[in-house]
Amino acid sequence: MACNPEDLIAMAAGAKEKAYAPYSRFQVGAALLTAGGKVYTGCNIENASYSLTICAERVALFQAVAASEREFVALAVVGGDLTACFPCGACRQVLAEFAPELEIITGQPGGTVHRRSLKELLPDTFTLK
Repeated sequence: MACNPEDLIAMAAGAKEKAYAPYSRFQVGAALLTAGGKVYTGCNIENASYSLTICAERVALFQAVAASEREFVALAVVGGDLTACFPCGACRQVLAEFAPELEIITGQPGGTVHRRSLKELLPDTFTLK
């Protein structure tokens, strides 16, 4: 990994500050590291029609995919003041489409770092294969 976990968590925490969360007041930031060493960040964006809300993890992934990235190494997630904030099930499924071997890192800047593989978090992903 070209970027250490603490740096990714710091980038995710920075992205969290840009979140639009007027309904839940729960801000989440994500930082996605590509195989080439580039980092894409995202924040959660809520909507009054709650089902149209999008998670920080998918914002980061979709920005990377829109920039023609297809290989990912690690994703850091920082949520509110939680010591660990792992991706929701929908995000896990979307991430698995592109990076089933992805490392998920969570925590707070200066705090304990929690690490899991995406396969640990979503062992039986849905595929059309």
